[in-house]
Amino acid sequence: MRRTAVNPWAWSAELGYNQGEIVSGESRTLYCSGQTAMSGDGKPQHIGDMARQLALSLDNVEAVLGEAGMTLANLVRLNVYATDVDRLFEHYGVLASRLGAAGAAPSTTMLGVTRLAIPDLMVELEATAVA
Repeated sequence: MRRTAVNPWAWSAELGYNQGEIVSGESRTLYCSGQTAMSGDGKPQHIGDMARQLALSLDNVEAVLGEAGMTLANLVRLNVYATDVDRLFEHYGVLASRLGAAGAAPSTTMLGVTRLAIPDLMVELEATAVA
C-alpha cells in the first residue's frame, strides 16, 4: 500500500493535516464509529472537561485501531464534532500533539454541532484508517 499526500497549498500541512490522501495498492480500510469520552462499560466520562474528553475520545479511537492491528499513523480521515468549537480550539493541542507524534496528518473536517447523542459529551471523533 502506498499513501500520497495531496496538498495544493502548504498551509494545511503546516497545520498538521493533508487536504487529501491517495491510497493505492493492496490495503485494508477501517471505518470507525464515532468515538467519544466513554468508559469501557459505556458511561460518559469527564463531564464539563473538554481537554479530558478529547484525550479519552482519541484513546478510544486508538483502541479501535489497535483491535484492527493499526495505529494513529494509519489514519487517512478524521472528522471532529464538537458542541463548542471555540472551547475545542483551546484544547486542540491535545489532539494535534498526539497525531503529530504518530506522524499522522489525516484529512480532517471539524464541525460544530448542537449536541451529541449523549448530552454530557462535548466531542466525537470519527476516523477512517488504511493499512
